Amino acid sequence: MNFQLLARLDLAFSLLCLQHKFNQPVAKLSRCISRTGDGHLYALLLAITWWLGRSGDADLTHTQFSKTGLVAFAIELPLYWLAKNCFKRRRPHELSHLIQLTFTPSDKYSLPSGHTTAALMMATLIGQFYPPFYLLALSWAALIGLSRILLGVHFVTDVILGAILGIACAKAAMLLTGVAF
Repeated sequence: MNFQLLARLDLAFSLLCLQHKFNQPVAKLSRCISRTGDGHLYALLLAITWWLGRSGDADLTHTQFSKTGLVAFAIELPLYWLAKNCFKRRRPHELSHLIQLTFTPSDKYSLPSGHTTAALMMATLIGQFYPPFYLLALSWAALIGLSRILLGVHFVTDVILGAILGIACAKAAMLLTGVAF
């Protein structure tokens, strides 16, 4: 595979997404969406489901969800950190002066998108444990991935690979915790 061609296509797509007259309002909305993937909601969701699962007559789904979520994050975080530091892919704004950042990313490298990884991981778990909420969770995760592109901090392939990693981490956690999928 020609990685230079892929990198050029990634940059061209980023420039297409970021070079329009609505960029500032889109960036503000994207920042709000992106913040929902910073990790606070995941911790809150896992804490609530753990708390709900504590009562003796509670549905075991809540306890199993929080346990599987913790295992998923224990898998995801080291893999994410390892991938970032192995690939060391520069962020879009470092490759083109036409891409302006509206905030400072939390880490140096772009591949994979950690926000997308965690969002797709949680959406996959929500789909397994709470199927009626799967479409909502999946839509929210997709918006997080898109927001990372529209903020100029990730390329589309960073988001795609982050999504694949997130789904894989969720599936691995389900296997490890004995959840049939």
